[in-house]
Amino acid sequence: MSYQQITINVNDAVAERLADALMEHGALSAAIEDAYAGTENEQAIFGEPGMPTEQIWQQSKVIALFGESDDAASIIEAAAQECGLNDLKYTGEILEDQDWVRLTQAQFDPIQISDRLWITPSWHEAPNGNAVNLQLDPGLAFGTGSHPTTRLCLKWLDTQLKGGESVLDYGCGSGILAIAALKLGAGSAIGVDIDEQAIRASKDNAAQNNVDAQFYLPDGLPQGQFDVVVANILANPLRMLGEMLAARTKQGGRIVLSGLLDEQVEELSGIYNQWFDIEPAEIEEGWARLSGVKR
Repeated sequence: MSYQQITINVNDAVAERLADALMEHGALSAAIEDAYAGTENEQAIFGEPGMPTEQIWQQSKVIALFGESDDAASIIEAAAQECGLNDLKYTGEILEDQDWVRLTQAQFDPIQISDRLWITPSWHEAPNGNAVNLQLDPGLAFGTGSHPTTRLCLKWLDTQLKGGESVLDYGCGSGILAIAALKLGAGSAIGVDIDEQAIRASKDNAAQNNVDAQFYLPDGLPQGQFDVVVANILANPLRMLGEMLAARTKQGGRIVLSGLLDEQVEELSGIYNQWFDIEPAEIEEGWARLSGVKR
C-alpha cells in the first residue's frame, strides 16, 4: 500500500484551521511545519513564563497524508472552501509503504562524541563497553546527539566537568545534556523546557540511563544557582534570556550557550559579556558554542 503526501504553503492565519479541516474531511494526518525550516529565514518559536505559548510560523506548510485510493483533490477543495481559501495551490508525492520502524532505526547508528563518550540507540550494541554510553532513542523531543549544537555541548561537558558540579540544562529537549552531565560526574542536574512532551521524554530517558536527573516546566523550576548552566536553544531566546541565565549561574560558575550560527557569535558574546568573561567560540558545521565564567 502506498500513500499520497500533499504539501500546502499557507500563512499563520489559516494553517491550523486548514489542518483541522483536512482531518475532518478525511486526511489520515495533517502536520504544520515552518515553510522556511533549514534556511536563514527559519522562524524560532519559543515561550517563557508570561509569554504567549500558542504561536505558529508566519509562513507555514501543512503536510497532509491520504490513503492510496483517497480523492485527495476533493478533500483539499472541501477543506479550502471551509476555510475561505480560493485556488489553493499544493504539491504532492507518492510514499511507498515500508517497514517504517526498521527504516527509522537504520538511520540512527551509535554516535561517538569523544574517546570516552558515545550515544547509542537501544537497538544497537554499545561499540565500546568501557566508554560512557548514553542510551538514547530518537523520539518526539529534540536532541539525539546528531546535531552539531548538541555535540558541541556534549564535548564541553566531557572536557570541562571536574566532578560534583550542579548543572542546569535550560531547554533540555530530550534531556541528553543533563543525563550526560550526571554520567560524566556532575553531582546533580536539572533540566527545564517549555514543552510538556520534552519533560516526559527527558524523564523516560533519565530512567533508561539510570540517572536521577530532575526535569521541570519553567514555572516549576526550583530557586537557586548552579555551577554550570547550559542553554542549547536558539539565538533569539538566548538574546532574551541572558539576565535570567546569568542570575541562575553562581559567581565563578560556567555558562555554555549553543544553538547559534557562527555569524551570531559576535552579537551574543557582546550581550553575555555583561555578566561573563566569554571565551573564544567553538564552531562546527556553521554552528557555534560560547562559554564563559561569571564575574
